[in-house]
Amino acid sequence: MQVLWVSGYQELSELVAEHIYRSIEEKPEANWGLATGSSFVGTYRLLVEKHRPRPLDLEGIRTFNLDEYVGLDGSSPYSFRYFMNRSLFYPLGLDLGQTNIPNGMAKDLELECKRYEEKIEASGRIDYQLLGVGVNGHIGFNEPGTEFSSRTHVARLTESTRRANSRFFGSIESVPTHAITMGIGSIMRAREIILVVSGDGKEEVVQQLLGHQVVSKRWPVTILKKHPKVTVIVDESLVSERVGVG
Repeated sequence: MQVLWVSGYQELSELVAEHIYRSIEEKPEANWGLATGSSFVGTYRLLVEKHRPRPLDLEGIRTFNLDEYVGLDGSSPYSFRYFMNRSLFYPLGLDLGQTNIPNGMAKDLELECKRYEEKIEASGRIDYQLLGVGVNGHIGFNEPGTEFSSRTHVARLTESTRRANSRFFGSIESVPTHAITMGIGSIMRAREIILVVSGDGKEEVVQQLLGHQVVSKRWPVTILKKHPKVTVIVDESLVSERVGVG
């Protein structure tokens, strides 16, 4: 596991955007696992800014988002499809046929989970997976207690996750109670993982991930210790000390 400490959100965003840009240059037919949320707003904006003067070859790229809220249509400004379209796909000029996000409006959610997992597998696995992490250690919407072997499934969101996301909805009552998410087993099959630790209240996440050797379902993010190629990028301005590293 490689750990990079950065001085703030801007530096973090620049580092991740540059990594994505260079990786696409080197492997223009890669499968990308993408994440949403405030941690990636700056990254996607800077990636678009890099692309405009020096356009990347995007014809072979395929993207698979980690998750989507159950009950939200892609036209809803609160949906992850809406966020991705406007933050990244439209500005890059990416054909939406190359992009994949779970359908939160599917009539049969279990069938949708199966379809999504099979589509990932049929693509030949994800080459690069972007991840954020919640204050309770969730990755994707895999809340504490999720089996490490889990594949794409419907997850019930914890109160802490819904409270953290309520800033986007205006109130916790408006936040959906469930989401379709790639499972931890799905995430771990990616060839390379880039984890971004940004946002308030992540000190304990850093402690569990970098300060201990224990891998525990109580902190889903700790499974990344077992992945062969993970880069962790930490905004040190939000963490009181560099836990467990020099």
